[in-house]
Amino acid sequence: MANKVRIRLWSVNVNNLNYVVSQIVDIAKKTGVDVRGPVPLPTKKMLIPTLVPPHGEGTKVYEKWEMRIHKRIVDVSADERVMRQLMRVRVPDDVYIEIEVLR
Repeated sequence: MANKVRIRLWSVNVNNLNYVVSQIVDIAKKTGVDVRGPVPLPTKKMLIPTLVPPHGEGTKVYEKWEMRIHKRIVDVSADERVMRQLMRVRVPDDVYIEIEVLR
């Protein structure tokens, strides 16, 4: 892979994330370029404990809220046809994409 494109994707909804990643990999395989990935990165967990409102004088009771951020990396050869098709991929609102061209 001479020139390649690194695509970073992250989302709180793992199903939407996997759907977009599978579309990217399918496009790369149909055009016949080298593709590496998807590489799953560690899931980031954000925990937020909050007090339950009517606690009064008794024991303190907490609710724990959790948000998980799932991440994937896909490396694709930098090809003009592939990049044009990647720009047409429909991405849900909760999936974020970062594209970086590597030398």
